[in-house]
Amino acid sequence: MPERVALYPGSFDPLTNGHLDVLFRARRLADRVIVAILENDEKKPLFSVEERLEMIREIVGGDSAVSVRSFSGLLVDFAAETGATLLVRGLRAISDYEYELQMALMNRRLAPSIETVFLMAKEEYSYVSSRLVKEVARLGADVSGLVPEPVRHRLEARLPRS
Repeated sequence: MPERVALYPGSFDPLTNGHLDVLFRARRLADRVIVAILENDEKKPLFSVEERLEMIREIVGGDSAVSVRSFSGLLVDFAAETGATLLVRGLRAISDYEYELQMALMNRRLAPSIETVFLMAKEEYSYVSSRLVKEVARLGADVSGLVPEPVRHRLEARLPRS
């Protein structure tokens, strides 16, 4: 049986515990999972692509079945390049679903052999987003329990306290 490779794409700016939850559950669905960080020049990320790659590798580096890479362009092209046949997307709320459905349908049109799987966030992470984590960290709130410790340390070093 061929190896099942999954892509877990996103900006991961920064990686949250919700992202990790989805990643660990995706790991059970595939032989190998590639965390795929989108290089998007239009967004103004807090952390560079290189910093995000480094952080995620630090956190998941002990699992040989998980790798972390960056990409630009179409996700389905990157999937073909890596041999991935499964796209993993996390859903927190119904508001995520509409956008994710549109993306999944477009990806299916572009590459019918690639399947998209939606994984619901655990309840304790259903409200957690990278944007919200950055916002509350910027305002001086403790983000312990929302992000892995290495990410928390980098957020504290990067963001001035208000």
